[in-house]
Amino acid sequence: MRKLICILALLLPGFAFAAGGNVHLDKANYDLSDKASLQRGAKIFMNYCLGCHGQQYQRYQRTFNDLGIPEDLAQENLQFTGEKISDYITRSMPAESAAVWFGAAPPDLTLVARVRGADWIYTYLRSFYVDESRPFGVNNTVFPEVGMPHVLQPLQGTPRMTEEEALVDGEKVMRHVGIKTDGDGSMTTAEYDQAVLDLVNYLEYTGEPFRLESEAIGKWVLVFILVLFVFVYLLKKEYWRDVH
Repeated sequence: MRKLICILALLLPGFAFAAGGNVHLDKANYDLSDKASLQRGAKIFMNYCLGCHGQQYQRYQRTFNDLGIPEDLAQENLQFTGEKISDYITRSMPAESAAVWFGAAPPDLTLVARVRGADWIYTYLRSFYVDESRPFGVNNTVFPEVGMPHVLQPLQGTPRMTEEEALVDGEKVMRHVGIKTDGDGSMTTAEYDQAVLDLVNYLEYTGEPFRLESEAIGKWVLVFILVLFVFVYLLKKEYWRDVH
């Protein structure tokens, strides 16, 4: 039931993860075996996302242990609201207040990668641009009329939509062709893309923390089935040897 509620929250209209229409999604080449990337992604999530978005199905301790982060170091640098290390990762913002400020409570992000997909998140977080007509001063090409601020702007810099002149039905019009930053962020474009990929990697992990273990077990199960098939076949041959 709680998982169903989480998925429904991700689909709330008017908030950040509503449908974005038919848009091109960039490929997110994440790697769940890359512990350094997962650690960087966890750092970004705890510092930039946790204020509004929680992960109510993921425990701090499980996360730190899986990602190879020493518990004392993690508690000092990645836990900011005084929870115990055995607690679930919950946001600090009250849901009631968030609903007033944003129009809807920010969704839990434990399962967002499974609901939306890595490519969608990766493209979405790189598709904000300045739009003074919006309440938070930004819009998004993946999700038009986005209802959240661009929280990663200090890293990316101020993103602006670029335009070019095009000929449509014999008339010259301006069309959007891309997004370019003012260069006032703490990261270059390549560094920001990698930071977003690290965050996507982390969200993929929390969506299914046991995936690598399951895949490893699955390979051995297939080997076992293959070996078993040989013995079963030989046994069948033995049983049917005298049957004509």
